[in-house]
Amino acid sequence: MISRRDFLKTGSAAASLLGLSHAVEIRPDPSLVRARPSSAADVNIGLIGYGPRGREIASTLGRVPGARLVAICDSYPTMLRRAQRDIPEASRHGDYRELLNNADIQAVVVATPTHLHKDIVTDALEAGKNVYCEAPMASSIEDARAIASAARAVADELIFQVGQQNRSNPQHRSVFQFIRSGAIGRPAMARAQSHSRESWRRTSPNAQRVQAINWRLDPEVSLGLVGEYGIHQMDVAYWVLGALPVAVTGFGQIMAWEDGRQVPDTVQAVFEFPSGMHMMFDATLASSFDDVYEAYYGTDSTILFRDRGKAWMFKEVDAPMLGWEVYARKDKFYKETGIALLANATQLDAQNQDPTEDDPNVETPLWYALNEFMDNHEFGPYLPAADYQRGLEATAIAVVANKAIVQGTRLEIDPALYTLE
Repeated sequence: MISRRDFLKTGSAAASLLGLSHAVEIRPDPSLVRARPSSAADVNIGLIGYGPRGREIASTLGRVPGARLVAICDSYPTMLRRAQRDIPEASRHGDYRELLNNADIQAVVVATPTHLHKDIVTDALEAGKNVYCEAPMASSIEDARAIASAARAVADELIFQVGQQNRSNPQHRSVFQFIRSGAIGRPAMARAQSHSRESWRRTSPNAQRVQAINWRLDPEVSLGLVGEYGIHQMDVAYWVLGALPVAVTGFGQIMAWEDGRQVPDTVQAVFEFPSGMHMMFDATLASSFDDVYEAYYGTDSTILFRDRGKAWMFKEVDAPMLGWEVYARKDKFYKETGIALLANATQLDAQNQDPTEDDPNVETPLWYALNEFMDNHEFGPYLPAADYQRGLEATAIAVVANKAIVQGTRLEIDPALYTLE
């Protein structure tokens, strides 16, 4: 994969996808790029939140060119001691304001529980820091509006990016163009799922800590499975389909973890789009079978997305020939044959690698999102693929969908929720 930094330095790139007639285009829209002197110097980053996601981010930042993690903040001393072992060269702070007061820190990554994002993000922007905020951007529409307003006010000077990471993923971006070109025919329906066998409940010898780390099980602040897991798949759906959902019907049940929780461990939601098309989403903590995927069904073909840059096209027998598919790699799935939408499918064949295995040459969507954040420091500020507007839209969808799931009903989504006006 060519990085955006290399792309912009050379001025052009031609990365083919499966021999398709179009190239993978990862350069930001020139109309969104604002002139600013660039610098190749490393960017000093502060990480706020060192839980499981924060540690994953810290590990990923270590592989991103130009990222220098110099400070870590967490309100729980045990996490700071762990940070000292993991990254001894980084300073440690129990209060995020200490980190924000450090003039040498140019950017912060916010990886705290979702309901704590608003104050941290707005304070960071006010302190003049560039911000990468994990998704969901907020746990309420009010907080999302506050963050979006603060980001919009400083958009000419500062970078604000939401962790809706699939928008930075080259695989999603290239297949997105493929779908938009009409290769699936007329879109008929879509579905997505997120299955994992886990309880979401975490333990600690500290009773106060137990309450803090189990925030996903607190109905007052949690957006449930549709918000914490489904938000990435919903984001891809309305991005690919080019329209925001107008209504959602939800169902939620506790099917596996009967431990007094109020947040459902199994959910289903049906999203309605203006065209009349529906997208079905389901998630469960009861079973890990079939993992995570999104599928877009059309009159000519169906596109299936999997993690780590995996995607396939399943053509209908009466679909028109596209030409290149004769030479593309084919993978068997039970009674179906999928055409691999992989830029490096020939290499994988040469290595005799199973199509379901992770390609060691492909990075995670998180890496690509953080890499875009770093490129923005060198060539921006420009509006990233997942900017404050995309964050506001995704939060609105998640909030309404979670409410529909809890109530077991159909709710219309007020278009005003998608805007700051």
